[in-house]
Amino acid sequence: MINEDRLKPGPLDGIRVIEIAGIGPSPYAAMLLAELGADVVRVDRPGGAGLPHAPSDALNRSRPNLAIDLKHPKATDVLFRLVRHADVLIEGFRPGVAERLGIGPADCHAINPGLVYARMTGWGQDGPLAARAGHDITYAALTGALHVSGGTDKPRQAANLIADFAGGSMFLVVGILTALLERSRSGAGQVVDAAMVDGAASLMTMLYGMHAHGAWRDEREANLVDGGAPFYDTYRCKDGKFVAVGAIEPQFFAQLLTGLDLEFDQFDRASWPAMSVAFKDTFASRTRDEWARHFEGTDACVAPVLSLAEAPSHPHMAARGVFHQLADGNEPRVAPRFSRTSARSPGSVRTTGQDSASVLAQAGFSLAEIEEMARVGVVHLARTS
Repeated sequence: MINEDRLKPGPLDGIRVIEIAGIGPSPYAAMLLAELGADVVRVDRPGGAGLPHAPSDALNRSRPNLAIDLKHPKATDVLFRLVRHADVLIEGFRPGVAERLGIGPADCHAINPGLVYARMTGWGQDGPLAARAGHDITYAALTGALHVSGGTDKPRQAANLIADFAGGSMFLVVGILTALLERSRSGAGQVVDAAMVDGAASLMTMLYGMHAHGAWRDEREANLVDGGAPFYDTYRCKDGKFVAVGAIEPQFFAQLLTGLDLEFDQFDRASWPAMSVAFKDTFASRTRDEWARHFEGTDACVAPVLSLAEAPSHPHMAARGVFHQLADGNEPRVAPRFSRTSARSPGSVRTTGQDSASVLAQAGFSLAEIEEMARVGVVHLARTS
């Protein structure tokens, strides 16, 4: 079963999405749409499109997997049968690749003028670097987002969250939903050009605005929310674990000082070095969990820095059901939440071609057609023992 509550109507119930398999931001966007209720089909290549070191990619959960060799001369005939009844197509090729395969926007709009054709790239569909390879760290570097992340010694990437998922997937989903909303008025589809450099730069709007007005120094650990302020930083505790402190507002800072039994003028920058030393020494006197209990029930904005193994069992995370427990670990549930229409629970990760026969049958292909396409290599049918 792909999803325990697959038949439950979610907020995107009735929206049909074709996802041309890729890695990173496009599968995460497709996963979100699927768990928000859309009918998503992942069109994979016969060998699979995942990362070689990720044998079970959680981003590929909750939707059926249809394997098609898009380089086969008859592949477009198969894909267009799906496109004809789809609302959205997602692809993450480099610019021009979809056109060379015969499945570009013009090709698909000739079949379905109302299709939202969503393109996910790092650099965008045009510009001097459009054809170049890259990864999250590459795109974050050119937008300024990487420059503001890390310590005084060097920039440090926040995993691959900045450009891949925040700047990529989320803006892709915003573009898709916006285009669908516009289509409800115009009746016409359009192309969504989602670029990770665009999204990552947009995420920096507040900091660029502050920098333009002299309120953000163009260096790391010199500002209010980048570790420059002692009251917005992390501190090592007696057991080697960390707490996070985010007491920006004066009333929260006052509670922090009360809890630490210290006295400082919060916005006297000259006192920040001494304040930082005092915070460091004080937090080192107790374990992380002792400090968590000490500040529990206060608005001092002190929180334990939890590991991936710890976070799912935190009382607040558990009470809200933020994570879905699996046999071999936990995975976050989809967000946000809705008052009337529920999102779906995370479903299983499907193997390449596992659902080829059922997806094609639902699209109107006969058993004879499916078997013939498998015989000539257009589609791949996963064999189960």
